[in-house]
Amino acid sequence: MTEPLHIAMMHNPEYLAAAFVVRRLRAEGHQAFFAGGCVRDLLLGVEAKDFDVATSARPDEVTELFAKTFNVGAHFGVVLVCERVKDHEVPGGEDVEVKTEVATFRSDGAYSDGRRPDAVRFSSDPKEDVLRRDFTINGMLLDPLKWEQTGNLDESVLDFVGGRDDLRAGIVRAIGDPVLRFTEDKLRMLRAVRFAARLEFAIEPATMRAMQALASTVNQVSCERIREELTRILTEGHARRGFELLDESGLLREVLPEVVRMHGVEQPPEYHPEGNVWVHTMLLLEKLPAGCSPTLAWGALLHDVGKPATYTPPSGPGDRIRFNGHVEVGVRVAEEILRRLRFSGDDAAQIVVLVHNHMRFGDVLHMKQSTLKRFLRLPKFDEHLQLHWMDASSAHGDLRLWEFAKKHYEDHTPEQVKPKLLVTGRELIAAGYEPGRFFKEMLAAAEDAQLEGAVQTTGEAMEFIRKNFGPPQWRAGDCCSRD
Repeated sequence: MTEPLHIAMMHNPEYLAAAFVVRRLRAEGHQAFFAGGCVRDLLLGVEAKDFDVATSARPDEVTELFAKTFNVGAHFGVVLVCERVKDHEVPGGEDVEVKTEVATFRSDGAYSDGRRPDAVRFSSDPKEDVLRRDFTINGMLLDPLKWEQTGNLDESVLDFVGGRDDLRAGIVRAIGDPVLRFTEDKLRMLRAVRFAARLEFAIEPATMRAMQALASTVNQVSCERIREELTRILTEGHARRGFELLDESGLLREVLPEVVRMHGVEQPPEYHPEGNVWVHTMLLLEKLPAGCSPTLAWGALLHDVGKPATYTPPSGPGDRIRFNGHVEVGVRVAEEILRRLRFSGDDAAQIVVLVHNHMRFGDVLHMKQSTLKRFLRLPKFDEHLQLHWMDASSAHGDLRLWEFAKKHYEDHTPEQVKPKLLVTGRELIAAGYEPGRFFKEMLAAAEDAQLEGAVQTTGEAMEFIRKNFGPPQWRAGDCCSRD
């Protein structure tokens, strides 16, 4: 970033909206600061995206001050404030509506369900509010007005918990007693892993010990929240580090025991010189870029999930380790995981298709044109290519199959891999064929011929069907009775 960060923020609509909220609250005599992750990111020199405001104003006072608000958690002191600001990224600087989360300073009561406080007490003390938050690096407050005036970010930060020191040291540390913090909200254990992985930080030893002691309680958190946190660990960068921390903390055996079973499952060294299934899978996760597709990330994690159950040692000299049927078993295991974590139907379908097809690249050099084209037209085939590249480069390193498939995928247009059919059921019926159990077989054969380039017109395709399935009058009986 060539210009100072506080100047660059003047072009960020989310920042401008949140700063306006702070000004308005301050003008009415309330304390107001930026809070949480945006402060952490700014101190790291990153242009933050989401700006939350913490204030001494009560929720009803917030709603009275702003024209458009939504009470998204009034019981917990949270109000969404909607303001229109200029978006400098849009030609002409058109106005856009930005929602800013505004939360009243508070202290929390007991967390009897391990997810949310039973009651909160509003406060006028920002330090009291910070002390109930999760991690020191997320517990800092920022006075944006002072920052704008002085340009000195460090002096504009209120830090009651040593967050700046931990940020400089690269440490994720719970605020106060880590056992208490994690007992309050079990999801914080997964969040600790996510922050440590994404930022390439270490988890402070006492914080890690508390996670290990409480890992067995993480399933008090809803499946949906666990799924979202795991997905973020997979897609925000440094996924391998994230899953190694999940494993070290004991959280992985609670949320994905199927993945833990990959440990120690040896593979044939001639195909997998890198080591066992766990090592291989971690190498794939290491190659996932920040911002990658969630379905690709989950496909990478689960592509070999069927291997532990199908491991077969060598039967004797000259034989090798085998995983017969590991794809089919992997599909079933993946489906169970995706159901348990309540994935959407579309995402689950794509992840399962990735698992189901990841071994098909081994046949691409010998596929008929029709088979290859059907393979290339799988939805989101680019994810299949990416998964195979990661799979091969994390094992033997031979990328010839990937290069072959990639070239054909790029050289073929959508119309070539999935052309308009020359023959449909309508043409078969018009030619005198009776609808029945042979229709599917006839149509598939005609499409194969079309994909192979053996037929170019509907007339040629119909002649192909007559030659291979007989004339229409034979359809009344069983074609298998022909000599």
